[in-house]
Order: sequence, then structure tokens, then C-alpha cells
Amino acid sequence: MPKAHLVVGILFMIAAGFVAGAAEPAGVQASQRGYRSFAPLPTSNSEIAIAQLGSQIYVIGGYPSTRVFEATVQVYDAPTDSWSFAPPAPQPLHHTVAAGVNGKVYVFGGETSATGLANQGIFLNSVYEYDPQTTTWTEKSPMPTARSGGAVGVIDGKIYVVGGRPPGGADFAVYDPAADRWTVLPDMPTQRNHLAADAIGGKLYVAGGRFGGGVGSEMTAIVEVYDAATNTWERRTSMPTARGGVNGVAANGCLYTFGGEGNDDHVFGVFEENEVYNPVTDTWHVLEPLPIRVHGASGLAVINNWIHLPGGGIMRGGSSGSVLHQAFWAEMTCSP
Repeated sequence: MPKAHLVVGILFMIAAGFVAGAAEPAGVQASQRGYRSFAPLPTSNSEIAIAQLGSQIYVIGGYPSTRVFEATVQVYDAPTDSWSFAPPAPQPLHHTVAAGVNGKVYVFGGETSATGLANQGIFLNSVYEYDPQTTTWTEKSPMPTARSGGAVGVIDGKIYVVGGRPPGGADFAVYDPAADRWTVLPDMPTQRNHLAADAIGGKLYVAGGRFGGGVGSEMTAIVEVYDAATNTWERRTSMPTARGGVNGVAANGCLYTFGGEGNDDHVFGVFEENEVYNPVTDTWHVLEPLPIRVHGASGLAVINNWIHLPGGGIMRGGSSGSVLHQAFWAEMTCSP
């Protein structure tokens, strides 16, 4: 067996062992801490978008190891610890972002090339709305900017979409689902893509990412915060570790960031870091690293204090999508 194939095989056996060996019933005791696994995804995927509606998690698009991108929508139901499939998205896509607002899921932009090249012509400005009550998709007003590899956060029912592969790495706009209307906002000071973002207390926190369109481009640890009340940006303390392909979510008033891609110090090129930011004290804390290193997911979900990290790639690049469903107990609370 070629060495490269052997390495991939060993890594997938490790990942499979984590899923099989740590699975537990959906009900967990609040005293449990650290990591655990939930039901694995039905199909492997990476470069996916993740959105949450109540106790359900939507995993949208992406591509498996074949890099043949998909319109698949996998839905996790936390009370039953089980997965099902929703009707597929209107078109296959990857490197998209998504958010759940007022009982509906919104999917923004993405890419329709298997190569992942930073070519504006293959980026999308499309917006799709999924209504789980009617199980239907509806096309909505397009974004002002076609983008791939961005991030989102929700403030007061409006969805803020930020960053993306060049040349749209600084572009920033907000979508009002009620009015189906976009408003262009001040550019993010530091252009970037494959970044982590979420909203806390009326502000959008943006962390990490990379500057160029490819995985080998320079990574950043910069943190910038947008205040929706004043329509301004400000710089905050940088992350402990510069990471591209990083994922993040707000939980208990803190910004948790996991994994990432572009780690030249590790054989698989993927980060294991779990670092959390406290916006009250403007400080970062290093927590227990990921059991299985992952990247290639945008957005996370928080259910019963568990931060869910479904899917993602376990090797550098887009050819290692997994069925992993890791979860981390949100152990920190950030409050005044």
C-alpha cells in the first residue's frame, strides 16, 4: 500500500474509533465535562455550512473525498440523537455559510468549483431560504458580493455576512430576512477568509482566517469586533494561535474557536487548538485540544451546553471529509 494511502487509512480508523468508542445516549449528566461524541453523520463531508434551529442542526452542502460537491442537507435531532435528510439545497455548493433565524435556515454564497481556486467567476451571491415546516426552498435577494469561505453572525434577527476569498475578503453586509433586503456595511479592517465569527451582545466577533485564497497562504490571529449600535469596527486581543480554516461559535457569552487548517508542524496539516475568548476581559484561554483535528466547517451549534462539531476534514485540503460528530462542553461563562 502506498505510504500516503496508509496514512489516510490509519487516520480514518482513529476517527472511526472515536465515533464508535465514545458514543453515549442523547441524555447526559450536567456534571460531565470535556469531549464526547454524538451520532455520526450519515455521509462524510467537508467544506460544509452548519446552522441551528432549536434542537436541530443542519449540515449543508460541501464535498466528500471525491471533491464532487453536493446539495445534501443532513439534519441532526438532538432529543433522539439521530440524523435524517432534508430536501437538498437548490444547487450543489461548498464553502457556503448558513444561519438559522425565526424558524428558517438561510444559506449564503459558496462556490461551484471542485478546485477551490480563488476565481471570482465561480463564487456565488445566491441566498436560499429553507422552511422546515413546508420542507421547501425559496430563492431570496442575492448578496451584494459573491463570496466563498466567509462567516456569519445573527444580531436582533438580522444576519451579518463577513469576509471571503479574495477579492471579497473585507466585504461586509447585513441581511434582513423579514424585509428580504441587504445593507452594505463598513468593510472589515483586515480582509480574510476561512475565518471564525459569531455575535455576542450586539457585536460581531471575527477571529483568525487566512489572507489568500489557497490553503498555503498566510494565516492570521487578528480579532476584530463590529458594533451594530455604532456601525464601527475595533481591534481586540489576537488569538493565541494564527489559524486558517478555523471554526467558532458563541456560548455562554464567550467565543469558542476550534481546529483549522494550514498547520505545517503537523503531518496532517490540521490544528487541534481549542481556544476561547472572553469579550468582557479581552483575554484568551487555551482549553483541552480536539480529540480528532478538524477543519472545513463553517458554523457550529450549541445544545444543552454542548458545542457540536459535526463533520469536517481531518487532513489538509478538501479530500478528507468525515462523519465525525465531536462535541465539547462549554465550560467557561463570560459575563460582566
